[in-house]
Amino acid sequence: MEIKKAFLKGINWALAAVIAMLGFAGCDKIGVDEYGSPHANYTVKGAVVDKVTGKPIKGIRVGYSPASWGALMYGVPPIPFSPKMHVMTNDKGEFALKDRFYISEIKLINNIPTLTVYVRDIDGELNGWYESEDLQVDFSKATLSGKPKSWYDGEYTVTRNIELTPVEVHE
Repeated sequence: MEIKKAFLKGINWALAAVIAMLGFAGCDKIGVDEYGSPHANYTVKGAVVDKVTGKPIKGIRVGYSPASWGALMYGVPPIPFSPKMHVMTNDKGEFALKDRFYISEIKLINNIPTLTVYVRDIDGELNGWYESEDLQVDFSKATLSGKPKSWYDGEYTVTRNIELTPVEVHE
């Protein structure tokens, strides 16, 4: 009886030692902790033209919509809040809109990565009056450049020309 007790006690100690060695074996690796979220730069470039005449329009604001800022809860922007880019078209109506987005900020519409871009005529009657547009820009066939590294996925670029409808002003 005493031998049986000693044998079981020895087996218990041996199993405890094996379990302890296996359990702590994964803890000896020294690595770098990474905190963050996958992100990439998204660029939309092109030209804004008059839908009727085809002429370029100067002074049009093109920007990423607040709808692209991710989920707003009760209209409150997430913290930390960083407004997204907007640019103005040049004399040739050209623009290049570039900003960084986290994976959580990219909308999937029918499984297609999409960002909302707004187009606004903010200069009044200086270059004519044009209707505002909100566009869903498809990034599924975007050109990828830049070297992905760690959490950074590179830069996705889409070329998109935009036609704005002129507004008839009755005086």
